[in-house]
Amino acid sequence: MGNPVLEAITQRAEEISALGSANETLCRLDDQAAKVLREAGVIRMLQPKIHGGFEFHPREFAETVMKIASLDGSTGWVAGVVGVHPWEMAYADPRVQEEIWGENQDTWIASPYAPMGVARPVDGGYVFNGRWQFSSGTDHCDWIFLGGMLGDEEGKVAKPPESLHLILPRSDYEIVEDSWNVVGLRGTGSKDVIVRDAFVPDYRVIPFSKVVDGSAAREAGLTNPTYHLPFSVAFPLGITASVIGMAEGALAHHLAYQKGRVQITGTKIKDDPYVLYAISEAAADIAAARSALLDNASRMYDLVAAGREVTFDERAVSRRTQVQAAWRAVRAVDEIVNRSGGNAMRVDNPIQRFWRDAHVGLTHAIHVPGAVFHVSALTQLGIEPPQGPMRSMI
Repeated sequence: MGNPVLEAITQRAEEISALGSANETLCRLDDQAAKVLREAGVIRMLQPKIHGGFEFHPREFAETVMKIASLDGSTGWVAGVVGVHPWEMAYADPRVQEEIWGENQDTWIASPYAPMGVARPVDGGYVFNGRWQFSSGTDHCDWIFLGGMLGDEEGKVAKPPESLHLILPRSDYEIVEDSWNVVGLRGTGSKDVIVRDAFVPDYRVIPFSKVVDGSAAREAGLTNPTYHLPFSVAFPLGITASVIGMAEGALAHHLAYQKGRVQITGTKIKDDPYVLYAISEAAADIAAARSALLDNASRMYDLVAAGREVTFDERAVSRRTQVQAAWRAVRAVDEIVNRSGGNAMRVDNPIQRFWRDAHVGLTHAIHVPGAVFHVSALTQLGIEPPQGPMRSMI
């Protein structure tokens, strides 16, 4: 079976690309860009079929995000970030699923998952407070996943610490306008959100520990292997896929630009062996990054489809592969941009936007290599990594 969502995106490629400048100017996705994603069904790729979703293979999801990001980085980023939220919503209580998708199966869910709030237990649920940054695509979403720490009766973080994912409707949080003024991925509209004394009923809360250990998927009775992927595979997938897609977009614009370019020295690019070498090397690195990410997702899928539990060591290597793929692709973009000449930095040249977007995408916490590479190396040496923050992103 083909990928009808990818086919729909391909058919509207010129439209998505043309909206890139508008997204950047608005500091959020243009309404038409969001409409294209809705009509193509991008955000329903990992959504449960019972609620109008497709339950696609994670590879198909990543390939689609890459294509969108190669046309416009911000649109691809929103597709990757917002697109993974239905994957976790499949774990949630059927009551909140019905609240979100019962009347409109195209309802979008924002995030962030960072535990920047405190949930104080009360009868029937929690009173929730906090402020979060980086809620990508939030203007086009009507619900949100927010990370929070379990609180005590006084509203302070309880001991031992416990992380929760809380689900809130648009009426329970505030989007802070003018809180997204950045040099890249401007069109993602990744604004701050604030929650003040919102009541969150028990059934709209998922313990993060159950997402990480896979028990949430088992308790929900989900059978599709996609929902049994480790969180550390599924969550980064759309983000890294979008960054690699941006690299592919930068390369495509670089090739189109360089094809007829003549350097100030009078040398045609087609006659400059140094630039041609850089093009080939960058193209190979970007292709390798793409293959590594897609192969990693497919291998993890095959493991869980066979009924195997993915070990911590395997998750660590998986994260190493994913992080390195992002860095490899962006380093390749630097090489070709450095050989594009000063005119590539003009605002009307899309190369500079893809370059900026890719670098900002690389700053996401999921792409920080230090702890991931550290833990991965320890596991390969047969040494048990220490408990604590070092393991939290694996």
